[in-house]
Amino acid sequence: MTDVIRFTNGYLALPDGTAAQADLYISPSSGTIISGQSSFFSTSSLPARTIDLDGNLLCPGLIDVQINGAFGIDFSDLDLEAGQEGESKYVEGVEHVAKRLTEFGTTSFVPTIITQKEELYAKLLRLLRPRSPKNSAHVLGYHAEGPFLHPLRRGAHSSTLLMTASSNPPIDTFDKVYGKNGLDQEGVKIITLAPDVEGVMGCVEDLVSRGVTVSIGHSDATLEQAEEAMKRGARMITHLFNAMPPIHHRDPGVIGLLGAPSHRPYYGIIVDGYHSHPNTVRIAYKACKEGCVLVSDAQTIMDPSLPDGVHPWRDGIKFRKEGLKVLVEGTNTLAGSAAPLAPQVHNLSKFASIPLEEAVLGATLRPAQLLGGQIAQSKGQLALGYDADLCVMSWGGKVLSTWVGGKEVWKDETFGGRG
Repeated sequence: MTDVIRFTNGYLALPDGTAAQADLYISPSSGTIISGQSSFFSTSSLPARTIDLDGNLLCPGLIDVQINGAFGIDFSDLDLEAGQEGESKYVEGVEHVAKRLTEFGTTSFVPTIITQKEELYAKLLRLLRPRSPKNSAHVLGYHAEGPFLHPLRRGAHSSTLLMTASSNPPIDTFDKVYGKNGLDQEGVKIITLAPDVEGVMGCVEDLVSRGVTVSIGHSDATLEQAEEAMKRGARMITHLFNAMPPIHHRDPGVIGLLGAPSHRPYYGIIVDGYHSHPNTVRIAYKACKEGCVLVSDAQTIMDPSLPDGVHPWRDGIKFRKEGLKVLVEGTNTLAGSAAPLAPQVHNLSKFASIPLEEAVLGATLRPAQLLGGQIAQSKGQLALGYDADLCVMSWGGKVLSTWVGGKEVWKDETFGGRG
């Protein structure tokens, strides 16, 4: 089988959250998972290559739907004055992150831009159309976090750049900010918004009809307002527990959506040990495990080689890095994370007291289901015909090997991987 690779002597992370000791076959030419039996009988020969998993766990590639940057690159930073040269530099930066993310098992991601000057959005979104750089993670589209956020829950977002949807009709404000082309372009489109901000609630249905995944975040909404946004088509909560009212027994707010009797949301959650206490992670997971989507919310300083300390960010603001914890310098305000998805999978396993193979779902199957469409039909699980985007993970949560489209794009030096 010159076009077949077999993974053996390990465990497969299955869509039901269990692990099975079985072989997996992929085709590098089609970049998909194939049937080992049909391939064997069609060629009557051994696979061209056999990967010895050495007892480790083979997972679908990890999918990050909220990542602001990494490795010195900020997805919100575009030099308008540099023109075409600035745009080329920006794309190079995105592709640099796409390459480096494979070191952490991430094979698909949605670059996230925070609240920006209005004139930047249309240009940034155009540059974040889907692409698959060689030997790198797939760029799926964009996640626009802002500017329609509540000022009381703005977090690290600039208060001077926040907006309301005050035009008539309100959707015209969204078209003006993101550009009609930005809202209608192909690929993943996620917008984090606060439905309690003036004019925003009335735009949710229109956005959803145009293929936008609407996520509730940076919001001071009551439970009733959040439920109304869900009825209109919102599907997600952005970084649960953060930038929203704490849960109250008489008004649980946005967080209360996890206790709904039906139609519960997906929720992004940063399980880096800082954004949410392990007990709150456990509470959320036990309340709504089927909605749990791990996100890095990583910032430009997510880089293992970067020492702890103060580092420049933007507009005179600085970060303070303390391990995987990131703060706005001079404050106690969390400003994203420095933790990639793989260690968060391990943390979720510990915090929620669940097997690693179940925790993997939060970075594979669940984000794929959230995004829906072609993503849900091709990524996030080890199933026949699905993309051969794979991650070999130790039972301690360490990434040992990463595959994109049936080709190995990164391997830890300690992992043999050849039979």
